[in-house]
Amino acid sequence: MTTATTSTTLDPVTFEVLKNSFITSVDQMAEQILRTCYSFVIYNRDFSSGLHDAQGNSVAQGNQDIAVHVGTLHFTCKAVIEAFKGDIHPGDVYAINDPYAGGTHFNDVRLIRPIFSGTTLLGFSQSNGHWSDLGGSVPGSFDVTAKDMFKEGMRITPVRLFHKGVFCRDVAHLIASNTRDPASIIGDIHAQSQATQVCEREIIRLSEKYGVDTVLEGMGAVQDYVERAVRQRLAALPDGEWETQDFIDRDPISGEGMIPIKVKLTIKGDRATYDFTGSHPTIGSIYNSAFGSTFSAVAAGMKTFFPDLPLNSGFYRVFDVIAPEDSIVNARWPVAVTGFLMPFEKIMNAIYEIWSQIMPERATACAFNLEYLLTGGKDARSPEKPIFMFYDWLPGGWGGRNGKDGSNVTTASFGVGLMSQPVEGQERANPILTTEFQILTDSAGPGKWRGGVGVRKTSIMQDAEDPVISYICDRERAIVWGINGGLPSMPHGLTLKRADAAESEWLGSVFSDVSVSSGDEFSRPTAGGGGFGDPLERDPKLVLEDVIDEYVSIARAAKDYGVIIEAVDPEICEYRIDEAATVTLREHMRSSRLDWMRTDPEHVAEWYRAGDIDQLDAVRRYGVILDWDQGTVLPISTQQFRDMLEKRTLQHWMQTEAVTA
Repeated sequence: MTTATTSTTLDPVTFEVLKNSFITSVDQMAEQILRTCYSFVIYNRDFSSGLHDAQGNSVAQGNQDIAVHVGTLHFTCKAVIEAFKGDIHPGDVYAINDPYAGGTHFNDVRLIRPIFSGTTLLGFSQSNGHWSDLGGSVPGSFDVTAKDMFKEGMRITPVRLFHKGVFCRDVAHLIASNTRDPASIIGDIHAQSQATQVCEREIIRLSEKYGVDTVLEGMGAVQDYVERAVRQRLAALPDGEWETQDFIDRDPISGEGMIPIKVKLTIKGDRATYDFTGSHPTIGSIYNSAFGSTFSAVAAGMKTFFPDLPLNSGFYRVFDVIAPEDSIVNARWPVAVTGFLMPFEKIMNAIYEIWSQIMPERATACAFNLEYLLTGGKDARSPEKPIFMFYDWLPGGWGGRNGKDGSNVTTASFGVGLMSQPVEGQERANPILTTEFQILTDSAGPGKWRGGVGVRKTSIMQDAEDPVISYICDRERAIVWGINGGLPSMPHGLTLKRADAAESEWLGSVFSDVSVSSGDEFSRPTAGGGGFGDPLERDPKLVLEDVIDEYVSIARAAKDYGVIIEAVDPEICEYRIDEAATVTLREHMRSSRLDWMRTDPEHVAEWYRAGDIDQLDAVRRYGVILDWDQGTVLPISTQQFRDMLEKRTLQHWMQTEAVTA
């Protein structure tokens, strides 16, 4: 086997053709897997694909691939190369899901195929899909109480699933038999394997058309192109240091208080360094990130500010990541990491905030946090009572931007290629009826440019035997924040109404393996994005439009924006702004709001328990974090939240008032 490279110089036309052909070959993998996968979750685009060179470096991703996966694919490809060095053959396909070898979590299983032209290894194609179950202690393999990997599911270190074109049935069935849905797993293995073969055929076709040497040259050239472009842009920026932090809601095995993730960016010349020193040690749940996921979060967050460039290993060459071992951003075996996406999105949003200072024309506030609802049991609608797994995520709101409102009802920054799952398909596959799925009024963070709005989804358990639910979420306390004077959105959390209960109970954002019964109803919102800029500077006419569109209620138009709106005839969407009252209210709010934010939290808790204020009042007007079920103050979380508000919101208000005084 050879991995020859040449000094052939590509002409610009051939370079451009190959660059786009490499991306197309990966997109073709996506089209293949969409048409052949067995799992509903993969069908809804919880997958990604990649093309790699002979050393495992990323050459191309697809146009809709999930951000979190792409930055880790080269790590797992290199792990396979190392494991099978000297024993790699045409027709081989390898599997790996190991987060400690650069992967994400156990559910993301990668199949990797070497691509040969004769005896020359051209590179590798890789298909990564989220398998809805990998075993473990709960359906869906997301147990938030897991402290180590042994409750999370099966760890697949590099293993061969096809050997020289022959299916290794024994190995595949060993893996599938340790899951709750072995038939779908076998189907997805073949679907992903075929997807890698689609890419293989295309790369071989290109090598036959342009020559092996030219294709190899092209794989290196596209990486060099991206590296060169990013270095030029970094070099054009001023050198400096920027830092911020975001939080995970809690460590379930320790006392109250949010868990900090600290990020410092240093730009020097044409190179960037991201330093996570000072981030919290690993915690006693699945909300830890191994290094590969943290690296991917850095790449995805930074890439957001360079949207015109393709993403490959050339991009990764321009930055370094310093992540202290045994911290929440660099967990090592056997620490649980299935919920890595929670620190992942905090890292991305922290990087958004930093780059918003460097490139204010592209500034954006915090986006909502991805959440997962996992429900499993036996489907009593069928005589054989097969195991079902309802694995659902929701869209939400992105942060307000410099000069523009945030995107409404959009999939998470974790992976905008995800689809919002159709409830008709979910109901066909699971004994669960969805009764509500709609835009959630007042979910957007207020600002001169408001955040995008989120949604609420409500479902009822139907004919099932021994069903349980788990909820994997965050930002019940570290609530989605605004910048440049913008306000937060709203807390995440799930409510459960038992079939025989008069009222719903608040279960919050973190729980696993809660037993439910037929007729039980569960409802959860997704937050909107954080606001950008002072809400009192928002044009009242835009607030009026938000009320007409039911993005903002009349009550919160007054409380959050200081805009008094009267309903003339809601049936025909006729409302009117009381301009004089609006001016008066805004003057009052400007003179009072700093004092409101410094109100004794215990007073706020009393008002909340008495029903005088609601969640949004506590968060947006007073900056207080409560146990939303009991109504008691969480003092450490409140202080941390107020510190964030001081930096991102209150200081901006004070600066503005000082200028206008």
